[in-house]
Amino acid sequence: MNVTDVLQPNCVKVPLSATDKRAAIDELVDLLASEGAVSDAAELKAAVWQRETQRSTGIGEGLAIPHGKGPAVRRLAMAIGMPAQPIVYDSIDHKPVKLIVMLVSPPDKVTEHVQALGRLSRLMTDANFRERTYAARSAAEVYDLFHKAERAG
Repeated sequence: MNVTDVLQPNCVKVPLSATDKRAAIDELVDLLASEGAVSDAAELKAAVWQRETQRSTGIGEGLAIPHGKGPAVRRLAMAIGMPAQPIVYDSIDHKPVKLIVMLVSPPDKVTEHVQALGRLSRLMTDANFRERTYAARSAAEVYDLFHKAERAG
């Protein structure tokens, strides 16, 4: 599975308006809802936030990968947002977050959800790719970086 099989160009936002974790999650869910991937944004916001309160998805190195499942999600979907300024995210390394990648799916798409998380994690562990992504200045540039990385294999 490629990230760009799940990520649509209109689901990347640079910069996010949000200045805190909760607002960033809400903004990304709203972005997915505006693209038709979510039937009930409020329900999905609650599900993603519930997951976030169990354990922060700020995985370190400036990256957060909030995720969730629920009946309000029509298909496996991803949204990426870059805050205008890094935000406090309760990350495991205590550093602020520069990029937020949200992955959501219907409850019955467990395998696809895990595969997408795994592929995303492999891409983002490449320090060079991560830093180029953090340096991007537009949504198109972020999408293009992911698209090129997936084509390169």
